[in-house]
Amino acid sequence: MIGPLSWGALERSPSPGHTVSRAPSIFAVEIGGTRGLADEAPYIRFQSTTPNERGYFTGVFGLVNGLARDGKLTAEQERFRRTNNDWYNAAYPDPSSVDPTVYDRALHPGAAAWFKSTSRDLIKRVDGYLEILAAHGIGCRMMRSSDPGRIVYEDAYQIVVVPHDA
Repeated sequence: MIGPLSWGALERSPSPGHTVSRAPSIFAVEIGGTRGLADEAPYIRFQSTTPNERGYFTGVFGLVNGLARDGKLTAEQERFRRTNNDWYNAAYPDPSSVDPTVYDRALHPGAAAWFKSTSRDLIKRVDGYLEILAAHGIGCRMMRSSDPGRIVYEDAYQIVVVPHDA
């Protein structure tokens, strides 16, 4: 069954204004304890622990969707992924539907979505995605930041930024 994981302790990241958690291979924030996160850092992102072939860190949804594309998910994992992807798509804006250029590599190199820490309903559902990644041995870490980059898209729940170092 896909459900909550146990989470590691938080520590400061080498990047100014960012916080990451500490654990063997899966990194995340204690989802049930999101009260007060906005005071520490208003933005949260779950991403790979290693860069992809373009040098960027793939987000949690991209990692799980990649496993699905490669046919590596169990039937239960695929049901979870499909059900929850559908929920996200129905309940919240898709930045690329609002602005088709938001992830354009030439215009916005390395563009990445971050949750607003006040978007607790969105963040709580990440648990199952992290469990899938853990089952496949794929590292994922949680990042918190007050300034993750230049904002190229924003709605009530999320931002998309071009990282400062892109």
